[in-house]
Amino acid sequence: MTKWDKSKLPSRHTTVGPERAPHRSYYYAMGLTKEEIEQPFVGVATCWNEAAPCNIALSRQAQSVKVGVKRGGATPREFTTITVTDGIAMGHQSMKASLASRDIIADSVELTMRGHCYDALVGLGGCDKTLPGLMMAMVRLNVPSVFMYGGSIMPGKHRGRDVTVLDVFEAVGQHAAGNMSDEELLELEQHACPGAGACGGQFTANTMACISEVIGLALPGSAGAPAPDENRDYWAEKSGEAVVELIRRSLRPRDIVTRDALFNAAAIVGATGGSTNAALHLPAIAHEAGIKFDLHDVAEIMRATPHIADLKPGGKYVALDVYNVGGVPVIIRALLEGGYLRGDAMTVTGRSLAENHREVIVPKDQDVVRPTSDPISPIGGVVSLKGTLAPEGAIVKIAGMKALRFEGTALCFDCEEDAFKAVEMRAYKPGDVIIIRYEGPKGGPGMREMLSTTSAIYGQGMGDKVALITDGRFSGATRGFCIGHVGPEAAVGGPIALIENGDRIVIDAEKGTIDLMVDEATLAKRRAAWKPRKTDYSAGALWKYAQLVGPAVNGAVTHPGAAEESHVYADQ
Repeated sequence: MTKWDKSKLPSRHTTVGPERAPHRSYYYAMGLTKEEIEQPFVGVATCWNEAAPCNIALSRQAQSVKVGVKRGGATPREFTTITVTDGIAMGHQSMKASLASRDIIADSVELTMRGHCYDALVGLGGCDKTLPGLMMAMVRLNVPSVFMYGGSIMPGKHRGRDVTVLDVFEAVGQHAAGNMSDEELLELEQHACPGAGACGGQFTANTMACISEVIGLALPGSAGAPAPDENRDYWAEKSGEAVVELIRRSLRPRDIVTRDALFNAAAIVGATGGSTNAALHLPAIAHEAGIKFDLHDVAEIMRATPHIADLKPGGKYVALDVYNVGGVPVIIRALLEGGYLRGDAMTVTGRSLAENHREVIVPKDQDVVRPTSDPISPIGGVVSLKGTLAPEGAIVKIAGMKALRFEGTALCFDCEEDAFKAVEMRAYKPGDVIIIRYEGPKGGPGMREMLSTTSAIYGQGMGDKVALITDGRFSGATRGFCIGHVGPEAAVGGPIALIENGDRIVIDAEKGTIDLMVDEATLAKRRAAWKPRKTDYSAGALWKYAQLVGPAVNGAVTHPGAAEESHVYADQ
């Protein structure tokens, strides 16, 4: 067993020297031996809870991580943090808590690690915000860290076809339109989600899981197995062993999360038609490393990367299908072969991305992941927009879309509930550009996703006949001409606040433009008459979030980041 020198490890402050006898007495109370106290302490953080299937397997996987940490020669200390699960929060006021939870996850992990002087971190995430929240904490703390995804859900089965929770959201629209009976809706909702795991399409959780491997914070291959698969326990043990090796090497997250790694992360989002939420989360992770990497940097890389993985919601397949053809390493290998990734980027294995994937083969007898020479589309599945309606920018997922230009007239709503009610009543028409504003990071507060509204539109068969624009955001499950992250947001007087019903709007995703066709003199009059709008959140966590949060273009971050820090936790 390794004799550890703890003179440069944070845990020396709680475990070394006679003055720490009271501290050590607590560890003896929890059953630790003298030898275990003298080893490095590894925080094993999970987002386990009973809120949703995404998280219910994480506690089991944490036990396997602890086995690996012990085998590696260190001492695991398990703790949990929060989750707000989008599938449960969607479509009502609770969704305001979702994005704010990402930053609270990062903050709570930071405080737990700081408060107990842990030397390294393994983080296990399941639901959408848990993945970036944990990765943000890793980069912020800069202790040796390994991320592990808890795994996706198995596909549900409904009347002979694979289904996901998106089918249930869209069924609400079909039901409202009279195209689905009460009995079939009940049957679908009872079979769409068959057990543990995060949503199965290339929605936010699976997008961020792909990122965890290509950015280098997760072991190659660890993101693939579905949550119920016993192979997840193998990867959990390996992740525990790997983090101890990182302590020995003093290899830290900021050695891994470089500009090249962020480039690779954006590329895999484009290649997989991934979630637009990546354009929030990648800038936020970069911010923790002191790297300027905004929505437009992400989108430029995504656009330049061919779309090669045929995944829902725009395509045919789910995460299980990717796993069955070799997992995320197959996507990475295909992109490396095409020259679309920076292979020299370092990873938690201590080897480069290219070295990790040298032996991976892209199978030829499948169409889940194509070679870059034969892509679904030569441009990536997510692009940014900029123009008079969104001077700071906006974002749209184009994977699976046939028409990339839309011109129509505005139909304005000042919150999602009003828009959803109008959609339910079919109080809109082809050619409408539905505007949902005052839903931005500050204005919501919390930047809600709009999956209930967009899914209802699709369920009514109107998905290709209208566009939707918001300063909020969209679920990774959203499809269609749905533009989110519009900035500046309405709450700070951005142009989206000045739109009136009937205004003409032109969106061109091929050119990357989004324009409000109203002359400047008219806008100036509207701007002079505009007044800031109050929210109902005048106290509590969401009030605090609204005071701190920055614009979506920079990741909706809530603190100054590494560029302003005077010390790093890992070096204390």
